[in-house]
Amino acid sequence: MIGLELFGVTLPLWAIFLIAIIVIIVAWKMIKFAIKVLIIALVIFLILIGLDVMNVFSGIQNFLAGMV
Repeated sequence: MIGLELFGVTLPLWAIFLIAIIVIIVAWKMIKFAIKVLIIALVIFLILIGLDVMNVFSGIQNFLAGMV
C-alpha cells in the first residue's frame, strides 16, 4: 500500500492529499482575512493622515484648550 508511515500507522495517499487540500484552503482563508484587515488599517491610517493635513486635530486641541 502506498502511503506515509506515521507513528506506526500508514496513512493512505488519498488521506495525505485530502489533508493537504484542507490545509491549503484554511491557509488561503487566513491570508484573505489578513489582507482585509491590512486594507482596513491602511484606509483608517490614510484618513487620519488626511485629517492631520487639514489641521482637524489642531482645531480640536485649540477648542478644548479654549474651554479651560
